[in-house]
Amino acid sequence: MIAMNFVKTMKPGLLTLTLGGMVVGMTEFMMMGVLPDVASDLAISIPSAGHLISIYALGVVIGAPLMTALTSHYRPRIILLSLMGMFALFNILFALAPNYGLLLAARLFAGLPHGAFFGMGAVVASRLAEPGREARAVSMMFAGLTIANIAGVPLGTWISHTIGWRYSFLVIALIALVAAASIRKWMPNLSPSTQPGGFGKSIKVFGQLDIWIIIGISSIGTGGLFAWISYIAPLMTAVAGFSSGSISMIMIVAGVGMAVGNFVGGRLADRFSPLKTTGALLLTMVGALLIVSVVSYYKAPAIVMTFLTGAIAFAVIAPMQMLMIRAAKGAEMLASSALQASANMGNALGAWLGGLPIAAGYGYTSPEYVGAGLALTGVIFCLALARQQKMPAPLPAGKKVIHSPLKETAGEIGR
Repeated sequence: MIAMNFVKTMKPGLLTLTLGGMVVGMTEFMMMGVLPDVASDLAISIPSAGHLISIYALGVVIGAPLMTALTSHYRPRIILLSLMGMFALFNILFALAPNYGLLLAARLFAGLPHGAFFGMGAVVASRLAEPGREARAVSMMFAGLTIANIAGVPLGTWISHTIGWRYSFLVIALIALVAAASIRKWMPNLSPSTQPGGFGKSIKVFGQLDIWIIIGISSIGTGGLFAWISYIAPLMTAVAGFSSGSISMIMIVAGVGMAVGNFVGGRLADRFSPLKTTGALLLTMVGALLIVSVVSYYKAPAIVMTFLTGAIAFAVIAPMQMLMIRAAKGAEMLASSALQASANMGNALGAWLGGLPIAAGYGYTSPEYVGAGLALTGVIFCLALARQQKMPAPLPAGKKVIHSPLKETAGEIGR
């Protein structure tokens, strides 16, 4: 039934977004699977190699508002085509870079188109969807991320172990070129989606406190995922005792969990409020990461928790997306891009903070405690947002409260 619904929703234009989402997912998550190979090839430590994860996230943070501002007046097909071209170019440069400094630079630039692609892609998906199916259409784009983790990242990890990690990123570049060709062929030539007033008016949405709390939830709360998955390869080999050749299959298990979580999270957000769902899932993530730190010494429970933790982590995506969209009426594209940027701040924060206790000698289970703390901070932000939303909205500037017995009486009747 799920597969039938997926096929029914997949118009050719949406399929191009799914393929593009897969490229973005592979670019972002491939480093997690090949991290030991990169560290060994460059003769650097695992935490130093982890900086290649963090620097990509920094590129997303920089690129989300920058690329949105530069491209907002162009037609969506041109924007998406150009962004896929950037992914192809900078993955090629990363694969060919001869030293650590140039690798860092290539990863930084590879992150620039990430947020803008999902920001524009979300707007395009909703415009291509049949009435009443907009949210499902948007979820199809994010399904590309789960496909990347089920198929793309394990394939790249296998290539890394058998041929070399640089070839893994050349494969990403090839898929990006295929995605660009599909966008050129199948994406309808929609009109620009610039809001009245343009980028200058849209950016005013960041004057709302709600937006910043949601950014806090995303940038800190999602750090729990990246503190875990950034170091999943050494965790499963050095602690659980799996061979390095098993990492591809382990990444598939994580990817399947993410796919299930992406599906379930959207349904939970529809049934309950996005805020309650986000808070509950982040709290569940705290418990999951603490369990991972305990059971990762044993192969079977380590695999089970890989699936469950991946599912919980990706179940948060749809509820957080709905939180931002509802809070940013009239500036959805910019807000969606900002959400991607904030999530990648969580990527950078989780990868960096997770590497600190490893560097200090506390072992490969120590990042899970860091991740649990980050997820718990996200829960606290959810509570703050719930409190903020219960407060009465401020009056527009220049408006005064006029106390009138007649108006007060009318107000009581209206309530």
